[in-house]
Amino acid sequence: MTLLGPKLAAAKLAGAATRAAGRGGGTSLPGRMLLRLEPDAITELAGRLPGGSIVISATNGKTTTAAMASAVLERTGARLVHNRASANMAGGVASALLAAAGRGGRMDGDTGLFEVDEFWLPRVAAALHPRALLLCNLFRDQLDRYGELDAIADRWAEVVEGQEHLVLNADDPLVADLGRNEGVKSFPATPSSGAVTKDLTPLYFGIDDDSLALPELQHAADSKHCRRCGHAYVYDAAYLAHLGHYHCPNCGQRRPDPQVVATEVRLDGVRSARFRLHTPAGEADVALPLPGLYNVYNALGAAALGVALDVSLADVVAGLEQVSAAFGRAEVIRAGGRDLVLLLVKNPAGANEVLRTLTLEDGRLDILGLLNDRTADGHDISWVWDADFELLAPRLGAMTCGGTRAAELAVRMKYAGADPAALAVEHDLERALDAALGGGEGPLYVLPTYTALLELRELLSRRGFTSRYWEQ
Repeated sequence: MTLLGPKLAAAKLAGAATRAAGRGGGTSLPGRMLLRLEPDAITELAGRLPGGSIVISATNGKTTTAAMASAVLERTGARLVHNRASANMAGGVASALLAAAGRGGRMDGDTGLFEVDEFWLPRVAAALHPRALLLCNLFRDQLDRYGELDAIADRWAEVVEGQEHLVLNADDPLVADLGRNEGVKSFPATPSSGAVTKDLTPLYFGIDDDSLALPELQHAADSKHCRRCGHAYVYDAAYLAHLGHYHCPNCGQRRPDPQVVATEVRLDGVRSARFRLHTPAGEADVALPLPGLYNVYNALGAAALGVALDVSLADVVAGLEQVSAAFGRAEVIRAGGRDLVLLLVKNPAGANEVLRTLTLEDGRLDILGLLNDRTADGHDISWVWDADFELLAPRLGAMTCGGTRAAELAVRMKYAGADPAALAVEHDLERALDAALGGGEGPLYVLPTYTALLELRELLSRRGFTSRYWEQ
């Protein structure tokens, strides 16, 4: 046992005690304790993985993209150490590594796959020394905690230098700029890679499908100006918030040409999506068992990561087609005689895509909206006024508003044009769930913020309603 051994044992014991006391799943606390005992524990444990580590970060879609990447990489025989429960700050990454640490310093796995919170990315990446980094998007999220997007982009710019494999979303101007030639220098590859010094050539991914273009840039769009000269971008096609095809009429900056592309995209409500995948290794049709354009972007990111790591096209496609919904991300649970479809909403861009996907469903929509303002949600809930709930109002059958800010959600829906008679306010989660379940038949679409999703999971578990993902 190394000198780290007793600290690992103590942290594991703390995690076991937490779970036994019913105070959580032990996804972060053991890691936080380990880092207090040994600040370099992430570097020490990650260094024992012969396949190195892969890091994924984004404002939206980290958990789902990581689940897709896991399905792709496991087809190659990789044994992954993965923070599947989406605990994505330093404590969660440390906990995942701790759980894989066996006796004698051996690791139960050969490759790390970690989704990392956008604010924590510089710190965690510095500890992991990843051999591949996938950056998917930057949307306005929890301004009271993280600040403006440009501040996050500046922090990310420090991380990309030194990456052996860098995969970027060409359709997001802020993310695409991280790989511009003028902003990237020659540098030595990461110490664990064994690679020689080289110029960084990012691998870009994006969508090319005019049928998806919105009539105008959405109100919730964030990155509207060129970071080179400050002039407003002109969008030739806007697909999702500020993601799309853009150029600067002043200095000529434009969307990079992606090497991994989705065309012929077809969206099938809350059930699935299809697209044609183009890569340097060839083309293939992908039948994605997850809904929405946002999941097409997630799948493209995972596919591009596979391409960067020399995974075969057949394995990329097979992995994407077998992925299951991550916790709360289009997850379906049978409860009270109805299907609960859990669709996490936490910022304007993500909420708009969920709402846009819901409008593809037939008939009236029964909704349980759960709006919390706890620390992990962001105390500032003004973002609900930037989300296009007007899309939902004409289709609303009944909506129960719950959570700590239930009344504010009901007010937002009233201003969106919803019939006040269709709205009910119930702050207590258990009563809100029962009221929503008993208020109709057919699917019940649940739109929770992050902590509300965790609280709902706990409630459903107590009642014996779980999904396969929860047991992983």
